[in-house]
Amino acid sequence: MTQLLELKGIQKRFAGVHALKGVDFEVKAGEIHALLGENGAGKSTLIKIIAGVHKPDEGSLSFQGERLSFNNPRDAQAKGIDTVHQELSLYPELTVAENIFMGHSPNASLAL
Repeated sequence: MTQLLELKGIQKRFAGVHALKGVDFEVKAGEIHALLGENGAGKSTLIKIIAGVHKPDEGSLSFQGERLSFNNPRDAQAKGIDTVHQELSLYPELTVAENIFMGHSPNASLAL
């Protein structure tokens, strides 16, 4: 399988708290991964680095073999990386799919 995403030596600190310490993470095309851990383990911080919300203090991120550095989530989205964040305030009148794509609705002219 082709390597899709690779993070090496990712470190992130917030006001004296070392949230991530030397994290390595790889995803190959077709794989599915789950990030599990206690509150404060760094799961959300890692996802936010992949999605361009935060920049790592150290380490590198490569996507489809290209080393990248995102300034914001739009940079990540332009490369094909997007995140469905955990959200407790859903729209009960919409379907699961409609809630997931809220703010990222497909272009109506592309609908079949």
